[in-house]
Amino acid sequence: MSESSLLSKEMLERILNGIDEAIHAVDHNGVTIYYNRVASEHDGMSWEEVMGRHILQVFPSLTSQTSTLLKVLETKKPIYHKNQRYENKKGVMIETINTTVPLVVEGQVLGAVEIAKNYGKIKMLSNQLMDLKTKMYKKDYTLPKQSPEVHFTLNDFITVDPVCRRIIEEAFLFASSDLPVIIYGKTGTGKEILAQGIHAASIRRGAPFIVQNCGAIPETLLESLLFGTSKGSYTGAVEKAGLLELAHGGTLFLDELNSMPLELQTKLLRVLEDGTIRRVGGVTAYKVDVRIITALNEIPENCVKENRLREDLYYRLSTCSISLPSLMERKMDIPILANHFLSRSTHKKSTVKHQLAESVIRIFQSYPWPGNVRELKNTIEYVLVKSQEDLITEKDLPNKFLSTANLFLADENKSLRQVLHETEKACIQDALRKTDGNVQKAAKLLQIPRQTLQYKMTRLIENKSQRFQAAEKLAAADQNTQQG
Repeated sequence: MSESSLLSKEMLERILNGIDEAIHAVDHNGVTIYYNRVASEHDGMSWEEVMGRHILQVFPSLTSQTSTLLKVLETKKPIYHKNQRYENKKGVMIETINTTVPLVVEGQVLGAVEIAKNYGKIKMLSNQLMDLKTKMYKKDYTLPKQSPEVHFTLNDFITVDPVCRRIIEEAFLFASSDLPVIIYGKTGTGKEILAQGIHAASIRRGAPFIVQNCGAIPETLLESLLFGTSKGSYTGAVEKAGLLELAHGGTLFLDELNSMPLELQTKLLRVLEDGTIRRVGGVTAYKVDVRIITALNEIPENCVKENRLREDLYYRLSTCSISLPSLMERKMDIPILANHFLSRSTHKKSTVKHQLAESVIRIFQSYPWPGNVRELKNTIEYVLVKSQEDLITEKDLPNKFLSTANLFLADENKSLRQVLHETEKACIQDALRKTDGNVQKAAKLLQIPRQTLQYKMTRLIENKSQRFQAAEKLAAADQNTQQG
């Protein structure tokens, strides 16, 4: 074995031993081939006691049916997020969340690996968080007060975009009711600002507003976090209220709802329908008065089709539905938001009054912004730290803007006719893409007559043969539309 291979192996072992998760790997016979430091600490066993031995020899309490590693070897199917509670060799009670996957190469199972997170530590942190929330909401709230987790109102959603302005108007209307609200928008579009704003504009504004990300916590813990626990429901369990009880009279905002297990979605649907909950392991029903606002960063209908969101729950939530556009769909807001973040930044130098050059604004409006408004805010923070001049130019921007800046500089040499031609062409292509090539729908989206769009589509194609082919496609599309 070469020196470089030995070095790579040593580096890999150091990396795997350095992470804060237990890793245990076996070969196709169930013999341990890797066992890291955290796994050794969990089990109270040394590396030498485990390595090179069959898993049933090392852990006699396990069987071929109860061992997740052996089960994965047999079924060739992964097991995700399985809760495990056991007493290790030193008599210490250990709780973990395990993910076990087969190691498959060219269809052949060569082994399996299990990664275990310390569930006890996660649960302890969760309980501490719940205790803090309980203390936070122990006092009675009066209407003039604001929930401590609310920092925004609907007026903080800055926009001049017509679509977003209509959304804010709808949000004010939704705030006047107690109906559940579902908000769809890509990451960084402002879903939580909207949720906080709806709560702040409602009659519940003096009551708790509690946020929980459903994708940030193991599903076995999420149920007890939301519904609370009853004493004796599991070893060490105590009587503890969940977030639904703590949010009584107020609002519970559930982000990434599609990450919630389907069984738990069923229980949430029951809360929406009859307003009662039962703590985990309990028999007593508690009446709660909670408004539910949920958010997704994926299209809800797709989540329903993929069985990650219950259809009945979606229709129960979608009475008040909001779809937030991406930043690229509201380009008029980009300079307004950029200047807002410029004036409000905590990194702003008091002796320098920064301004964005016109070229920077043009570059910003051409950049795709995959991280949306949050990415724009972070970009402004970056340029404020970097720039030493009053005027922020393209040289102050992060490297990811270089390609957009180069395209913009190339466009500066084009005539107005060329720019208008290319802009018009891009708008038409975008409208056709959004409507899957449906000319009538695209014309409606562009707010022009269908005949005008047809004319523009053929005019923007310079080659005569391509123009003729496009005309044939338009005729076929029209015929399909009429038949549909």
